[in-house]
Amino acid sequence: MNGPEIQIDFAPELHVFVAAKRRQGRSAVVTDGASTLGHVVESLGVPLTEAGRLLADGREVPVSHLPVAGETVEVRPVDRPQAVPGAPLRFLLDVHLGTLARRLRLLGVDAAYESEDIGDPALAALSAREQRVMLSRDRGLLHRRELWAGAYVYSHRTDEQLRDVLGRFAPALAPWTRCTACNAPLREADKESVGDRLEPGTRSTYEIFAECGSCERVYWRGAHHASLEAIVDEAVREFGRADPQSHNTA
Repeated sequence: MNGPEIQIDFAPELHVFVAAKRRQGRSAVVTDGASTLGHVVESLGVPLTEAGRLLADGREVPVSHLPVAGETVEVRPVDRPQAVPGAPLRFLLDVHLGTLARRLRLLGVDAAYESEDIGDPALAALSAREQRVMLSRDRGLLHRRELWAGAYVYSHRTDEQLRDVLGRFAPALAPWTRCTACNAPLREADKESVGDRLEPGTRSTYEIFAECGSCERVYWRGAHHASLEAIVDEAVREFGRADPQSHNTA
């Protein structure tokens, strides 16, 4: 038996998730009388990670709200910057976002990354176990209840992805302090201690080095430094001041 009919209106930012007929303003939804509003929103395509405030007849209600016949529901996008209470802000990225993970690490943001497809259940469990915000373009993954927190990555382009994440979560930036290969912190290193891991030309040309305390990768201001520095400078200029103690070596 059909339950209460409500009117629902999704914010323009959420139109990417819903059917075309629901992108023109209010549309009718017949509920089953038992499902929560959160379930109704998800059933129409919007992961709850992307839904912000829910308003029923103008008053804010929780996702556990049971829709009432005749209600008009507004689904707003998440507020930006989005607060993630309960743990230090850190991220987990799926197999398709490796370049974004390296960009975040370049800026000193804690960004774990799975280079192999370990499956949605394992990713969701890892997010919960390590209390990391799951970043993904997989909508199905973001619907999983096990997730500690999550966010949809809206663009295919890495530069736009980076701006989206930095604008949404406003993480503290500490460029050049994290290994872009494994995510561990970097430490200063003298040439003598890392010399056996350097090519002769590098050893004779550069004086400032850093190394990863985990994978032992060595960093210096090589030929690629200018392009990386441009990424860092743009991010710091738009999204935050760099940590003055960060190590400017890469």
